[in-house]
Amino acid sequence: MAFGGLVASPVATLGIGGPRLLDGAKIHRVSMNRMRGNPCQLQVRCSTEVEQMKELSAAQKRWEAQVRDGKIKALSPKEAGYAVQLSKYTLLDVRPSSERSKAWVKGSVWIPVYDSDKNMDPGALLKKLSTFAMGGWWSGLALMKYNERFMPDLVATVPKSANVIVACQKGLRSLAACEQMYKAGYRNIFWLSGGFDAVEEGEFEREGPQALKLAGIGGISEFLGWTDVQRRAAAKEGFGYRAVMFGRLVLVVLAVDSLFIGAQQLMQRVQMHN
Repeated sequence: MAFGGLVASPVATLGIGGPRLLDGAKIHRVSMNRMRGNPCQLQVRCSTEVEQMKELSAAQKRWEAQVRDGKIKALSPKEAGYAVQLSKYTLLDVRPSSERSKAWVKGSVWIPVYDSDKNMDPGALLKKLSTFAMGGWWSGLALMKYNERFMPDLVATVPKSANVIVACQKGLRSLAACEQMYKAGYRNIFWLSGGFDAVEEGEFEREGPQALKLAGIGGISEFLGWTDVQRRAAAKEGFGYRAVMFGRLVLVVLAVDSLFIGAQQLMQRVQMHN
């Protein structure tokens, strides 16, 4: 059974009282401490990161155990799609708004367990900058924040006696949501194995501009077609799709080359005036 990663940067963990995201600014502070020659603080920061990685690993094992123990029932995309068509099951979409806005299942209930951090205070801006620098520019992933309203909104919207299929993009955040739901008293919980990344067209009645499996990609990697789901699509669609993606790669190379040449010429002019 394959489990996808959280849509968060750089790491997501389960904190006391519910999931929480690793403070992205810590990576920045580690780098600054290294530049300042402060090995003691660097060691403390690295130790903190190691501990949080251990927490994440332990949480993932606990989430996976829910399925093995029978608390959560795993469904394939085809099984889940058929169940939703029977109208006896509620599909709970726990993805962030950035993924939900691209594609969603018709009639699904949307309550994100994580969503984009909208704060614009200096601390939040520093975290967003760190997230972008740590790979957000490539993957398109934004800084995420745990939705404190997740369980209250869920209880107010979906009865605890309902048959609920919980889904996210890759399959891990939905397992974290399942754990909270089980603790709150939900017992008829089903999990979309592999998330929407594993869904083929036609298995759900989809709405939105993109295929469900493409809703989790973004950034430069999406533009170049270098994500796993796009590679699989290229293998099916053949030469035409690959030609388009190669053309985009050429455009990016030319743009970077032009910027480099422009910067060189600007430096030469500045030196001439000096």
